[in-house]
Amino acid sequence: MFLGPRHNSTSLEKGLLTPWPESGPKVLWEREIGTGYGIGSISQGKFFQFDRYGNENRLDVLDVKTGEKLWDYQYPTQYEDALGYNNGPRCSPVIDGDRVYIYGAEGELHCLSIAEKKLLWKRNLSEEFMVVPNFFGVGSTPVVYEDKLLVMVGGSPEQFRGLGPYDIGRVDGNGSAIVALDTKTGKTIYQLSDELASYASLTLAEIDGRPWCFAFLRGGLLGFDPRDGKIDFHYPWRAKKLESVNASVPVVVGDEVFISECYAVGSTLLKVKPGGYEVVWKDEERSRNHAMETHWNTAVYQDGYLYASSGRHSHQAELRCIDWKTGKVMWAEEGLSRSSLLLADGHLICLSEDGVLRLLKVNPEKYELISQSYLRSANGRPLLRAPAWAAPILSDGRLFVRGEDRLVCLEAMAK
Repeated sequence: MFLGPRHNSTSLEKGLLTPWPESGPKVLWEREIGTGYGIGSISQGKFFQFDRYGNENRLDVLDVKTGEKLWDYQYPTQYEDALGYNNGPRCSPVIDGDRVYIYGAEGELHCLSIAEKKLLWKRNLSEEFMVVPNFFGVGSTPVVYEDKLLVMVGGSPEQFRGLGPYDIGRVDGNGSAIVALDTKTGKTIYQLSDELASYASLTLAEIDGRPWCFAFLRGGLLGFDPRDGKIDFHYPWRAKKLESVNASVPVVVGDEVFISECYAVGSTLLKVKPGGYEVVWKDEERSRNHAMETHWNTAVYQDGYLYASSGRHSHQAELRCIDWKTGKVMWAEEGLSRSSLLLADGHLICLSEDGVLRLLKVNPEKYELISQSYLRSANGRPLLRAPAWAAPILSDGRLFVRGEDRLVCLEAMAK
């Protein structure tokens, strides 16, 4: 599952190897992969990696222990990024029992049987709901709630057909911001909201015994009941700049939800309840002292504090710790470029976009570096080339990281 079993980039595994050997964690296996930004998902001893090869999107199913390919599935794609970034998938595979769902940048959603290694159903959601292309294609990983696959779509009425990314500011929605599909058949169960899509993945939570789904859409945060699609609230939160995007997954702790962006408005914390919300704190738009400005990375929470990379551009990014309840900045470390975090066993595994891997002690009082590694192959070449934008994942003592064209499995736990 994207960002781990709790969808918050944290792991419950214990026994982390610390400090690392001078050469870095042991490489268990590594393999060249295609074009894309996402990292795979793990289930029942298999690693599911979704990338692009030429004009085909391809799901590779690998043996998680060896990296050996077991089987693959592919389909044609003609997606081209409007701003010249790469043309591969942005979403991670979603696994639900014997089914795996893949959602390409062009908006095609495919459901496969893992046991039978074949397609069960597919839908081109961008075409069906007339999605006006955004700047970077489809990038919000769906989630499964009971018998429903909840997908961010963000379509528009027919009158907007043919418009492109630079017209997105004058486009209306058609009630398909979120579409719930039957996991077995792919048929639409319900759809909701006239919002347009973002790149932040959906996140589920249970608050006071009730299920919630939070969608950080193009225009702000939507809270709704995943059972029937009933909307509780919409909280506007986006920069006015046309090219700005919301891409950081909401962080839910108790009955509070944190959202953040990096273009102008920064961060805010809401206390939610059925039918509404209260603002606990928020950054002031015109202030230069925002608490946090996450870009495509997601913040992680531990014991009353939030840790994340803050900053739109590489040269200005800082790794920060802030107080959850107030937004007060506890510390900020420069020079790491933009980074993604995984919280495990009292430590932060930090992957910077330049491919540098770091192990930090969770400490709200100071930046505490334990180990740092420039992963290299036996012949000395870097294993992780920029941009390394996917968050690390940890499973059964194995740490998985990806760069531009390579997936690497590392030994992360002590013997």
